[in-house]
Amino acid sequence: MKHLVAIGEALIDFAPQQAGRQIKDTESFLPKVGGAPANVCGAYAKLGGKAVMLTQLGTDPFGDKIVEELAESGIDTTYISRTDEANTSLAFVALMENGDREFSFFRKPGADMLYQPEQVPDEVFADAYALHFCSVSLGNFPMKQAHKTAIEKAKAAGAVISFDPNLRPQLWEDETQLKEEVPEFLPYADILKLSDEELFFITGKEQIEDALDELFELGISVILYTKGSHGAEVYTRSAKASVDGSGKQAVDTTGAGDGFIGSFLSELAYHGKTLDDMKAMNAEEWEAYLTFSNRYCGESIQKKGALSSYITRQEMEHLFG
Repeated sequence: MKHLVAIGEALIDFAPQQAGRQIKDTESFLPKVGGAPANVCGAYAKLGGKAVMLTQLGTDPFGDKIVEELAESGIDTTYISRTDEANTSLAFVALMENGDREFSFFRKPGADMLYQPEQVPDEVFADAYALHFCSVSLGNFPMKQAHKTAIEKAKAAGAVISFDPNLRPQLWEDETQLKEEVPEFLPYADILKLSDEELFFITGKEQIEDALDELFELGISVILYTKGSHGAEVYTRSAKASVDGSGKQAVDTTGAGDGFIGSFLSELAYHGKTLDDMKAMNAEEWEAYLTFSNRYCGESIQKKGALSSYITRQEMEHLFG
């Protein structure tokens, strides 16, 4: 099973210990290691693959905590850089009574934002299965150029490029910039993971079917469309597949989407599927991959946290055969 490389932010999520309150009224928070690319690495590693994280942390205790917990989750932390020019990024979260989340980020700048293109190692892409990235680190700072360098090196090595926009408008001073940055990176993607909440912002279309031709014309081969509790769909130029939601009661949805794409990439790598294979796969084949990730996500949302909620391949086999 070839390895996964992910680039982007790894940070500390301060989760509220009381629900139904704004951040300013929350009395206590519990620090949890997070960051979407790191979570994707965690799911991939838990499922038996090697996952390598490319990021930069501060030389502070929060950076130490991230390195330790990523390593404990089976993630290769060899290439994580440290700097004293900025602190490790922090995110405070509040859970509102209506189910929405309120965020407050301490990242102006965060250490991850200062990661330079020349820090991207060549050797990590040798025989890599895929490179995965998100949009949080695509702002006008060095990490954006590091992404382009990583994508160039990954493509040269024959790796699949996976992009989950994972939109976080709160991290952008100007939402217009976010609207510009995401389309810039769409043509790099072989696999695009898109949620129902992100569809209109990114494509201007209300229905996924109306956006497909435009996305395929950009060079995207596989579109993974997730709909939360309503399931997920896969689209290629030659096939469409869908599954209903897992039906599991959610205790905490933190990292659920990351677990979905992480397990999806893991299954593709586990079965040795190349990009050409994906283009030729039929609906029945895609449905099997969706079912696996749907079940995986259904298990993760029954536990609190992201990395700590992901289960192993052996546990999946025990539960579902």
